[in-house]
Amino acid sequence: MQTELIKVTGMTCGGCVGKVTKALKAVYGVGDVTVSLAAGEATVQYDQRLTSPEQMKSAVKGAGYGVDATNAAHRDTGKRCCCS
Repeated sequence: MQTELIKVTGMTCGGCVGKVTKALKAVYGVGDVTVSLAAGEATVQYDQRLTSPEQMKSAVKGAGYGVDATNAAHRDTGKRCCCS
């Protein structure tokens, strides 16, 4: 198993954390997922023979959130909250 740290932008509440977690867990080959709203990141354990960081980032984007590939400061993605 490999571990990937993905910087996620656009999360504003616990519901957002749940959506990102669900999207990542739906990726074939992903094991454990921990998403931190405060840190704006997801830590993902995955089988590198079954999936890739690119596929996981695509899942996050598909759920409506951004991925900060540069690890720069938080950027506004225009998304406000999954609950509104």
